[in-house]
Amino acid sequence: MVKVDYEFRKKIMDAHIIDTLKYCYQCNRCTDVCPIASIAPNRYNPRSLILNSFLGLKSAIFENEDNFFIWGCTVCDTCDEVCPQKIELTEVFTVLKNMSIAEGKGPEYYTNQATAIYESGKAIPSQAAIERRREQMSLPQIEPPNVEEVQKILNQTKLNKIINK
Repeated sequence: MVKVDYEFRKKIMDAHIIDTLKYCYQCNRCTDVCPIASIAPNRYNPRSLILNSFLGLKSAIFENEDNFFIWGCTVCDTCDEVCPQKIELTEVFTVLKNMSIAEGKGPEYYTNQATAIYESGKAIPSQAAIERRREQMSLPQIEPPNVEEVQKILNQTKLNKIINK
């Protein structure tokens, strides 16, 4: 039996402009234009996410074994652009991703990337080969980030608690 989670539905509706989300008439344009849905149709479907969110079917979203169901969105905004009701679907998807993280169900790559940024101040660490090539091209050295400043910002956003730092 499917259980409607009214509290979850309220969070989604409060986070998004309820006046527009309720007008989603399931035309499927979002899924038709989604580049991720076109290459992974059995794993990611924007329409299903919106419908399940609108109906309050939290378990259908968060109990899916494949977290790609939530995290597939790359926020390209194509769905937002074509929605005839002007619903900002990517806003809803971001809320779902944040809920996923809050419940400890975020993908491992998310926490790995966040940890790398927290520890080094960079998403991608410097590599000796790239630094040598920059030197050969007479490019200036890249200034290292102020890691303490980055950590201060991430601590303010509570990211440090999510990645246990």
